[in-house]
Amino acid sequence: MGFDVLNLLHNYGWNSAVSTHLTRDLDNLHRDVMTMSVMVEELVKRAWEQLKSPDFDLAKSLAEEDDHIDQWDVQIEESCLKILALYQPVAGDLRRIATVLKISNELERVADLGVNIAERAMGIMKGPVITIPETLPEMMRIAVKMLNQSIDAYVRLDNDLAREVFATDHHVDSLQLQIITQLRGVMRAEHDCIEPALHLFSASRHIERIADHATNIAEDVVYLVEGAIVRHQRHVMS
Repeated sequence: MGFDVLNLLHNYGWNSAVSTHLTRDLDNLHRDVMTMSVMVEELVKRAWEQLKSPDFDLAKSLAEEDDHIDQWDVQIEESCLKILALYQPVAGDLRRIATVLKISNELERVADLGVNIAERAMGIMKGPVITIPETLPEMMRIAVKMLNQSIDAYVRLDNDLAREVFATDHHVDSLQLQIITQLRGVMRAEHDCIEPALHLFSASRHIERIADHATNIAEDVVYLVEGAIVRHQRHVMS
């Protein structure tokens, strides 16, 4: 009986130490993904400035920043796999790790899209002067806001805010359709502007994809908070 009590106390001490280390590693993981999100949000904002006023040096610096973000993505993935191997977490802890892993991947793709926008800006600069569609800045503003809200929803574990991001995605899609229609008109009327118009078309597509990734992050937040996978069900219901 005495041996059983000692064994129980030993196991309790072991489990307590494991829980402490797991909590510490999860906190570190959270800080890493927050650092990465700040870097991505800043890159996207600078990419938009590049589209308004193209600059070769800025475009180059964005590409270098994207390389750093790629490294953060790899580091976060390695940390997630290490935690899974060491602690074999379950329930909420497991959902948290899975969510961070997916959010990191979404952020890395957003950074790539920011660099793509900067590249489109350089293409526009080489061609004839073309007017940026009036709805493009509004589309970018909404996409960036969606990205900010999705990260805020993760930090606050706010599934209601996450669902607000879902509702906004359709508006971005609608704005892109308006931009496509306008650019088609420009290309028909001004053949010299076909190439820069195509660059603007691509930029609008990249912005729309940023909104999609923000929506994916919001869906991951709902999974973290509620334990429900809403990605495919949401599209079916809409």
